[in-house]
Amino acid sequence: MTLPVFLVPALPTGGTAVLDGPEGRHAATVRRLRAGEELVLSDGSGDQARCVVEEAVKDALRLRVVERWTVPEPPVRVVVAQALVKGDRGELAVELATEAGVDGVVPWRASRCVTKWEDGPRGAKALERWRSTAREAAKQARRARVPSVADPVTTSGLASLVSSSAVALVLHESSSQPLGTVPLPTSGDVLLVVGPEGGITDEELSALTAAGAHVVRLGPAVLRASTAAAVALGALGVLTDRWR
Repeated sequence: MTLPVFLVPALPTGGTAVLDGPEGRHAATVRRLRAGEELVLSDGSGDQARCVVEEAVKDALRLRVVERWTVPEPPVRVVVAQALVKGDRGELAVELATEAGVDGVVPWRASRCVTKWEDGPRGAKALERWRSTAREAAKQARRARVPSVADPVTTSGLASLVSSSAVALVLHESSSQPLGTVPLPTSGDVLLVVGPEGGITDEELSALTAAGAHVVRLGPAVLRASTAAAVALGALGVLTDRWR
């Protein structure tokens, strides 16, 4: 069984550490870790440390560091441009994509999105929910790196990302090209574009293909915007070493 992971701003530099704050409280009072048990501290950017609990106090753990290592960034990063989804389905999309191995998420203000995340407190709060979801899902999946969640982009901004990616794939039911037939790179970013529940407009599709995107079909079924990315990541074999 893999060890539980707790995220910290920075790994301890010495041989001992104290895990306190929300993570320490969760470890001590929810997970009820006790002396002699082990856990992993992670900075969410690849650096990790295996620790043994020396003492459990009310809302914190005193730890002894026994091993350190760094998980390198993969040569191929998979980034999902996820159209904004109404309600908690957006967080579900981020959660599933994180568990499926995504390296980054870009919220897309597509034309047919019901929610728009306008600039201001409400939009900032929605973005923070996505980032918090990615963080918690990465911990659950024992990932060394927490996927980044970028600021939202318009279709113009997304087209720029398409141009700068090693390959860009737009999931669309009108395509006759299967997802698995597009050659994948050995380095750089693979950008996977998921449209809103209302679909990608012809204008958006034209802008993305003009920027160099491939329009592909995932399968015979039409998936929800909140689940399509995770299914596509599985089809690409993101969690295997097949092409990384």
